[in-house]
Amino acid sequence: MHPAVVSRILGLFLMLFSITLLVPIVVSVAYTEDTAEAFFLAFAITFSLGMLMWLPFSRINAELRTRDGFIITVLFWLALGLTGTLPLLLVDSLALSFSDALFESVSGITTTGGTVISGLDDLPRSILYYRQQLHFLGGIGIVVIAVAIMPMLGIGGMQLYRTEMVGPSKETKMTPRIAETAKALFLIYVMLNAACTLAYWAAGMTFFDALTHSFSTVATGGFANYDTSIGQFDNNLIYAICIIFMVLSSISFGLHYYTWIRGTVFHYWRNPEAKAFLLILLGCSVVVCGYLFFARVYGMEQSVVHGIFQLVSITTTTGFATANFSAWPSFLPFFLLVMSFFGGCVGSTTGGVKMGRMLIMYKQVMREIARLVHPSGVFSMKVRNWAVPTRVTDAVWAFFGVYLAVYYLIVLLLLAAGMDFVTAWSATAASLNNLGPGLGDVAAHFGDLNAFSKWVLVVAMILGRLEIFTVLVLFSPMFWRR
Repeated sequence: MHPAVVSRILGLFLMLFSITLLVPIVVSVAYTEDTAEAFFLAFAITFSLGMLMWLPFSRINAELRTRDGFIITVLFWLALGLTGTLPLLLVDSLALSFSDALFESVSGITTTGGTVISGLDDLPRSILYYRQQLHFLGGIGIVVIAVAIMPMLGIGGMQLYRTEMVGPSKETKMTPRIAETAKALFLIYVMLNAACTLAYWAAGMTFFDALTHSFSTVATGGFANYDTSIGQFDNNLIYAICIIFMVLSSISFGLHYYTWIRGTVFHYWRNPEAKAFLLILLGCSVVVCGYLFFARVYGMEQSVVHGIFQLVSITTTTGFATANFSAWPSFLPFFLLVMSFFGGCVGSTTGGVKMGRMLIMYKQVMREIARLVHPSGVFSMKVRNWAVPTRVTDAVWAFFGVYLAVYYLIVLLLLAAGMDFVTAWSATAASLNNLGPGLGDVAAHFGDLNAFSKWVLVVAMILGRLEIFTVLVLFSPMFWRR
């Protein structure tokens, strides 16, 4: 490990993040709010911390190693969550405790979307914008953004990219040079945000709402500017636009890149992971809509609108709401939360286990069944034309096992803190899957939880965003051996 290199790059990242704190100042001035001073002070503190970490080692150019990449990634997400609390603490009208501010900050940057704040309709616009900006930065991963726009990280940039863009995939990168790959991802991400903003604006949102809600949609985050979430607009066209962009953002950005350079969309359906994702959305939408209708919760039209929207929103781990789904017949809220474990595709902005892993586990289960029927048979496992290596299947099953173990450990900690089972189960799913809304006492917001529970869920959000192993590897004695 190179502590000097780690400090230098972390310092650069913090200075980069501090610059984004200047944008809410513009929003504050535009809407004549009194939050500009708080944001400027947060900028000054964050930039100064970054400068102190960078300046002593600015001339060191040692190459990054794999271990350095893991350490930088984990430490930066922790540092980002901590420094992200500054504007929330410095704005007096919010009156947030440190635990609340940390929860809100980490929820934003990990694109979880759970909030401790009520009365969103009356918040300053600059604060609303800042919360959504955290989603924008966290959605594509600020590590990838940094690699894209900071060429001085070219040496060793692959180590940061690999630790940020986790999950099983046949392709490591889309272009020969890692900086070009990061730039391509970032450009696609920005273009999706721009298209979503224009679509929302044309559908009737104000420009401010259109811009900020596009950040939440494309990042599959779920922060909204209103307590009633996106249901505030009561507009089926806005719901349809939201569904389209949630689905697009849940498909691998690598597939979007191939669309861009080849000018075709047929490869989406030929990709096994994307195909499975779309088919599951379609099939489960029929289940949810049908249940709502036959249980007489809504009429036909409202069952289709709310059913499809909530299924897509929860499965993609976005967390927007058009209705209080926690009040639906008990089968549906639990069914929806189980779907959040699937998430979207590998290489997207979603949380959860990811559809690619689920597909590999399904293939492995079917292969084991075939071996039971034909004990002497030799069965290879393929995902389309890719012969899945044993190392990948082993890694997927190990990840799934650890994911469930961590999940139930967090549930037990929350139960020990005094939560009822439904609240503990759903709050863990909402945090570890980077989903946002839960059931029970966290159906509306997380503000009523005690400080210990909030800290446990903060850890869960970071573990979910970094897909567990990126964090757990730091606790392995093997990692620290020379």
